Amino acid sequence: MNTQNKEDSQLQTGASRRNDWIVWRIIVVGLASLIMAMNINTFVHTGGLLPGGASGLTLLIQETVKKYFHQDIPYSVLNILINAVPVYIGFRFVGKKFTWLSCWCILLTGLLADLIPPLQVTKDILLISIFGGLINGVAISMCLLKDATSGGTDFIAIYLSEKRGVDSFNIPLVINAVILVLAGFLFDWDKALYSIIFQFASTMTIRMLYRKYQKATFFIVTNKPREVCAAISDISMHGATILEGEGSYEHCERNVVYSVVSDAESGRIIRVVREADPEAFVNVLKTERVIGRFYQRPTE
Repeated sequence: MNTQNKEDSQLQTGASRRNDWIVWRIIVVGLASLIMAMNINTFVHTGGLLPGGASGLTLLIQETVKKYFHQDIPYSVLNILINAVPVYIGFRFVGKKFTWLSCWCILLTGLLADLIPPLQVTKDILLISIFGGLINGVAISMCLLKDATSGGTDFIAIYLSEKRGVDSFNIPLVINAVILVLAGFLFDWDKALYSIIFQFASTMTIRMLYRKYQKATFFIVTNKPREVCAAISDISMHGATILEGEGSYEHCERNVVYSVVSDAESGRIIRVVREADPEAFVNVLKTERVIGRFYQRPTE
């Protein structure tokens, strides 16, 4: 009876933690939506920029309809329609919780962008392009770190990253550049080129903060290879290869643990390796691509 009660208690604790984690994800994604909406109504609108992706395409259509047909289309309605196909890709190929949280982000960003009044921070178009892009990248990274996205081309980047096992966030940059070139033909080349700076700053910020699909290779010289391998497996669910070698100075036997992991897990792995063997020598290398079986935590 006591065993049954203990198991029930553990199940309830696990369920409570999962619920708390989901609530925390909803809060963080909501905060990111607020930041994106404020960024649209300050830097983006002030500079007349197009932020790229679904948001950029939404603003491009808004400006086109306003200029040539003298009609105003609500941002939220148009943004939801444009995100319909990416949302389908998310549900079909990525993960349901991921897509639901992304839909929450899309809806909330659209509503807040319509409700928050415009605010001019600076008139310097270069400052607007750089800092607006940085803020946009931070907001998108907040979503990605909580397994959600702001919609549009980010869905495509996540889908390609899951399918190919490599960081694919440069592909949306190319797609967005095409959208911005089209905007240059329709409106102003200066604004289109500044928008590319905005998008470049945003993409580089995302690549710096969100490293799930980037890989790191570990070479660890240690006298406790089994303990180090176990520590790596506990953190990352990745295996390792133990290589036998000889120290060139003392001519004694050395073991080298070789493993490839997600770059996002590198910091934690270094800590547990140091705990397993404080004397270990750790070399971390950036890995461009891995071919073969590589465990990737699934997106829910």
